[in-house]
Amino acid sequence: MTDPLRAPPDDRSAAELLSFGVVNLDKPAGPSAHQVAGWVRDLANDAVEDLEPDGPTVDRAAHAGTLDPKVTGCLPMLLGDATRMAQVFLEGRKEYVSVLELHGPAPANLESVLAEFEAPLYQKPPRKSAVSRRLRVREIHQLELLDLADRQALIRIQCESGTYVRKLCHDLGLALGTGAHMGHLRRTATDPFDDASLVNLQSLTDALEFAREGDEELLREIVQPAEHALTHLPSVEIAPSAAREVATGAPVYAPGVIGVDDEIEDGALVACFTPDGSAVCLGTMVGDPDADSGEVLDLERVLV
Repeated sequence: MTDPLRAPPDDRSAAELLSFGVVNLDKPAGPSAHQVAGWVRDLANDAVEDLEPDGPTVDRAAHAGTLDPKVTGCLPMLLGDATRMAQVFLEGRKEYVSVLELHGPAPANLESVLAEFEAPLYQKPPRKSAVSRRLRVREIHQLELLDLADRQALIRIQCESGTYVRKLCHDLGLALGTGAHMGHLRRTATDPFDDASLVNLQSLTDALEFAREGDEELLREIVQPAEHALTHLPSVEIAPSAAREVATGAPVYAPGVIGVDDEIEDGALVACFTPDGSAVCLGTMVGDPDADSGEVLDLERVLV
């Protein structure tokens, strides 16, 4: 019987990396996030077919939160089986840099009004959105004025996932008394990735072509093991024997737990690993890992 566990992240072949990997992509202006995901999937799958004709396939790619066609920046892309963990990007923060287009002269209290919006805010999604238009709360962690020129304010926004920046800019204009709308928008971070490691589509294409020719160095710089998308989550380490049971649908039981992060709250989303760092599953904490028996994690997604 084939072992369901993957090779350790650092020991995977290029094809294995592409079939369970993540790319911190710099989305260009123009295409939708869905279109970019399709391009990346096809590029990766074509490369895998050339590298290992009898190996894994890359029939899926998932992006970390939709960006409108005109918006650029950080769009982590999960490849192959890594698409099962797409929900992890709902857990972290997002960061944007936006031009706030004021409809009148900038008032003297601009920075103080920005500070007032650093709080949980009620927002209703716009008419053209992928979710139902119900009033909901999203937290703004930080609003910082970076520059001001005439009626354009450059602001940095750190916020909860699911925040509508266009709506935020509209509401800022109302509070300022001038009116305002969102100009250019660029996402600079989505936990656990930021703009320090962004790569564009051309670099990814080059890396795949070099790999076909036997040079995998650039590919391994650009395509990271999918486990890198889990570093912002609390973690539980389980024995390989327990991981094989999880692969068949069994829960994580206390006797199989080797180690656990301190102070994980019940109900928190947790990433589960084997001792060699390979991801096994996502789950929610439901029990005491130090107990002699009982279920510790309620499975959300099995990754092996």
